[in-house]
Amino acid sequence: MKIYGVTGWKNNGKTGLMERLVAEFCARGLTVSTLKHAHHSTDVDQPGTDSHRHRQAGAQEVVLASPNRVAIMQELRGAEEPSLTELLARMRPVDLILVEGYKREPHPKVEAHRSVAGQPLIAPNDPSIRAVATDTPLDLDRPQFDLDDTVAIADFIANDLKLYRA
Repeated sequence: MKIYGVTGWKNNGKTGLMERLVAEFCARGLTVSTLKHAHHSTDVDQPGTDSHRHRQAGAQEVVLASPNRVAIMQELRGAEEPSLTELLARMRPVDLILVEGYKREPHPKVEAHRSVAGQPLIAPNDPSIRAVATDTPLDLDRPQFDLDDTVAIADFIANDLKLYRA
């Protein structure tokens, strides 16, 4: 499986870029999965549902299956958060896994950057960032793309990974 990241500070366009890249690569006939890191507490389950009640009762893992999807919820219950490598190993094989966040991990990435957000670039100090998707020209030693030019960014990622559909 090929892995590529979209990173950047909060409110710099990571999620929108991820969404557009998933759609673009799927339109090219590739199978795509995503892995997103959240710094805050998050829960995909809702109080009152049967699966939530199972978790509240102490289950380590709850698998919720329906004709449309399967959700696997694992409670850490004080254990350390799994590493990116461990999480990737759990995923089913696809052509491409796009990773949102995990800015300190060494996989190749595109940094999303909006000037209005007022945060510094990560790229100058991180060689794993191969390009920057931005809304303003930058003085930088690597490729830059317009943040909204999804096709060009997808082409760059595909070329960088040698990811071509036969």
